[in-house]
Amino acid sequence: MTNRSSSAGLVAYRAMTRALAPLVPLLLGRREARGKEDPSRRGERFGHASLPRPSGLLVWIHAASVGESLSVLPLAERLIAAVPDLHILVTTGTVTSAKLMAERLPRGAVHQFVPLDHPDYCARFLDHWRPDLGVWVESEFWPNLIVEADRRGLPLALVNARITERSFRSWQRAPRFIAGLLARFRLLMAQDAASAARLRALGGGHVSEPGNLKHDAAPLPHDASALAALRADIGARPLWLASNTHEGEERTAADAHRALAARYPDLLTVIVPRHPARGAAIAHELGTMGLAVARRSANEPVSSSTAIYLGDTLGEMGLFYSLADIVFIGGTLDDTGGHNPFEAAHLGCAIVAGPGDFNFAESYADFETEGAMRRIAGAGELADAIGLLLGSEADRRRMAAAAQTIARAGSGATARTADALAALLPDAGTRRAGHA
Repeated sequence: MTNRSSSAGLVAYRAMTRALAPLVPLLLGRREARGKEDPSRRGERFGHASLPRPSGLLVWIHAASVGESLSVLPLAERLIAAVPDLHILVTTGTVTSAKLMAERLPRGAVHQFVPLDHPDYCARFLDHWRPDLGVWVESEFWPNLIVEADRRGLPLALVNARITERSFRSWQRAPRFIAGLLARFRLLMAQDAASAARLRALGGGHVSEPGNLKHDAAPLPHDASALAALRADIGARPLWLASNTHEGEERTAADAHRALAARYPDLLTVIVPRHPARGAAIAHELGTMGLAVARRSANEPVSSSTAIYLGDTLGEMGLFYSLADIVFIGGTLDDTGGHNPFEAAHLGCAIVAGPGDFNFAESYADFETEGAMRRIAGAGELADAIGLLLGSEADRRRMAAAAQTIARAGSGATARTADALAALLPDAGTRRAGHA
């Protein structure tokens, strides 16, 4: 075990989390009532494992939510294929990501909910799983979990690290706190140059830049029969997709639909919210605008009168990207910072996005430079941008081809990250990832 000194802020944080422990059941109960926790797996949030630890080497990968967990699937597959008798434990904190991991994790990998950040819960989790390596993805730092892992001598790696300008400014107000956390990682791998520079400025040493794991992800899968059925229902109607939308963006998409319907009376607008649980509320809101809405989660078909098709289901983003060739990426008209453009690019979409892109700033800039993405300054420009693409098949094809070229190029980040992680495993000298 290691015994690093802790900053006053970290000491205070650990004391605070202990003091607040009596409130945890109330917090979880409220989240369960809102569909944000799985009551059947509540014990995992207290560090009680619902599965036995597999024998042999175990790599624990913590990925906060859907985007991060999907990005590590190729990494998990590569490590399992390259290292004999290796198992993977993936932890996440959301119900949506848990359902996706249940469907998509490779053989040899299992999922658990990450324990809440209380010293005792974290200790219980680590003492059961006894991982040989802990891998944290992007930017979710849980101080107690990091400290407890470090105390047990567990090598930790931060991969695909993303530090936005906003989070950088926040961490600058607690320099010793963040520097102490970063010092507990043996490996720091940033997804872009800006994040690498911010990590170094916050006290991270030996930061490498292997590329972005999300660039290497395979195209999202879809059910071919479901796609054929949707195409049959829609027929020759023009359509466009608003994907990964957040509150307020659905209304913006509906406003764009009404503006475009004068020119395209049989237009179909497909909206896929980032959080499918909001489906009923979205349908009600758009219904009050006088629009006919069909919800996929309710098995409501697309009829000739349907104006909005609401894709409020889980794990079907590949289906909708395959259906549409014009896509607006949500989370770009508010302070969310955008979502992954590579998912749409892989499946041949012409992409439109708003100004908010701090989650993927370098990627969005590359797409825009290569003519693969049209940017709008605000909600008022969405209808015009979609209308231009609806009116020009040549522009749609050109943008989609440019986007696919970027997506298919890959970054090599998965291979470089896997090699670096394998080097931290016991006897790694004879088991380099990618050279099984």
